[in-house]
Amino acid sequence: MDAALNNLTPEQRQAVMVQAQQQANQQIMSTMVEAMTASCFEKCAGTSGDRLDSREQSCLANCQDRYLEIRQAVQDSLERRQQ
Repeated sequence: MDAALNNLTPEQRQAVMVQAQQQANQQIMSTMVEAMTASCFEKCAGTSGDRLDSREQSCLANCQDRYLEIRQAVQDSLERRQQ
């Protein structure tokens, strides 16, 4: 792969690197969403049946909000590193 990169122009190499970084960032975010879903559900959902009560719904919403705030901070940090 290094030999293939050496045959590219600097602009093409930069484009390949940016695309690779974007793909890595997407994977990080996907993993984070999966973790959010599992963690929030485990934390908030009880065993009261097949529906969430209002307390569980509120807990899930708050938990997801916290994860999304963290996700945004991570995304901002990754974008600053790319610049």
